Amino acid sequence: MRANSVNDIREFFIGELKDEAFTIDKTGQKTIELIGANFLATEPAIFGTPNQEYIDAEIAWYESMSTNIYDIHKESGADAPAAWKYTANTHGEINSNYGHLVYSDKYFHQFQNAFDELMINPDSRRAQMIYNRPSIWAEYNENGKSDFICTNAQTFYIRDGLLHMVSQMRSNDVVYGYKNDYAWAQYLMDKFVKDWNDCSDTFGTHDYIEKGMLTWQVMNLHVYERHFDLVK
Repeated sequence: MRANSVNDIREFFIGELKDEAFTIDKTGQKTIELIGANFLATEPAIFGTPNQEYIDAEIAWYESMSTNIYDIHKESGADAPAAWKYTANTHGEINSNYGHLVYSDKYFHQFQNAFDELMINPDSRRAQMIYNRPSIWAEYNENGKSDFICTNAQTFYIRDGLLHMVSQMRSNDVVYGYKNDYAWAQYLMDKFVKDWNDCSDTFGTHDYIEKGMLTWQVMNLHVYERHFDLVK
C-alpha cells in the first residue's frame, strides 16, 4: 500500500480551504482538520518555513529537561514564546518538556530503555517512548495550566540496517507544531544512530545503522484560521 506523502497532506488542506470545510475550535476560530492522518514525514514543513533559531533553542531546552518555559530563551534573555505562555501555569511550569519525558528518572529513562531494548533484540516491537499518560486528565489544567501533552508516543524500529521511527500525535498544528515536532523526532533519530554506531565502534557487537523513514500519525492534524494565508 502506498503511504501518503507530505504533498498529499498539503493538497488535502488546500482542497478543504477551497471548499470552506471548517470546524470551529474552543476559542471560536475556524480550523481545517484531518482526523487520522498518516504519512511519511519527508519534509520539514507542510506550510511555511522552519525557524531554525527557535528549533535549536527548543531542543536545547528539551535537553535541559527544565519544565519552566522561561528557560527556553535563558541564554539570549528573550521572552518565552506566546504559545508556551498560554500553556503554562502562572509560574511558567508545563508538562510538555519532551526531553524531561524521555530522559528523566521520573519517567524511567525511556530513550535509554528503547535503545537498550533494540541492542538486546534489534527486531523488537517494544522500543517505545510514551509521552502522554492517564494522569494527564488531572494534570493538564493543574494550577492554571493548559497542557494536555500533544505527543502520544514514538517507537523505534531497526529493519535492514535502517532506524525507522513512528511518531504518534494526539494533536498537531500543521504550521508551528509539525515543524518543531518533526525537528525533535529527527534529532532523536540522529542521536539514536550516533549512540548505536558509537557502541558498535567500542564493542564491535553490532553492525552500523543508518537513519531510515519517519512515519507521522496524527489523531487530529489541523490549521488555524490565522494561518489560512499559508495554505497554498
